[in-house]
Amino acid sequence: MNPPIQVKICGITNEEDALAAIDAGADALGFNLYAGSKRHVPLEDLAPWLSTLRGNALRVAVMVNPSIEEIRLVRPIFDAVQLHGQETPALCTAAAATGVLWKAFPLTPELDADTVAVYRADALVIDSSVSGAFGGTGMLIDLKRAALFVRDCPEPPVWLSGGLSPANVALAVKKVRPYGVDVASGVEAPGNARRKDSRSIRDFIAAARQAAAS
Repeated sequence: MNPPIQVKICGITNEEDALAAIDAGADALGFNLYAGSKRHVPLEDLAPWLSTLRGNALRVAVMVNPSIEEIRLVRPIFDAVQLHGQETPALCTAAAATGVLWKAFPLTPELDADTVAVYRADALVIDSSVSGAFGGTGMLIDLKRAALFVRDCPEPPVWLSGGLSPANVALAVKKVRPYGVDVASGVEAPGNARRKDSRSIRDFIAAARQAAAS
């Protein structure tokens, strides 16, 4: 039997949506601290409720080109930090020394196992390559290229992101066989990047896990 797949619901902006994702069985929740994102939530708005949020889902801070001081600042209320910008290997090494670290990369033609080997990280996230954007675009990642990357880079665990939705996640899981899948725009309420749709979350998780088990 294939191992169960991990699911991260990203771009959460409020406690209600976080609880909906937890109730649906999400393994991880992503909170965007990057001010340039339409899903951005200031740390001071998250802190009052995030530290007491029930459930065992990992709380992941999504950051873009932060300083090591900014990374240290968010550590107390998060289980992991995901760097989603153009961070250097040196910064990743320093960040990994402070706690669990995920590093995201756009899946460009040049990205391969040798490229990411110089980055210290506990997990990798591969995302669609869109010029000038740091994720959350809704553009489907190149599944063929993603499958090759996952095959050639067995460690650390690879999460698949980029344009996933309840309608296509099963195909993506079967083609790529990632450690986990990461979704933001694909489970949002229609026309509202600030809110999640609880039914879409449930459908996404069910489809991903059914595909992973087959």
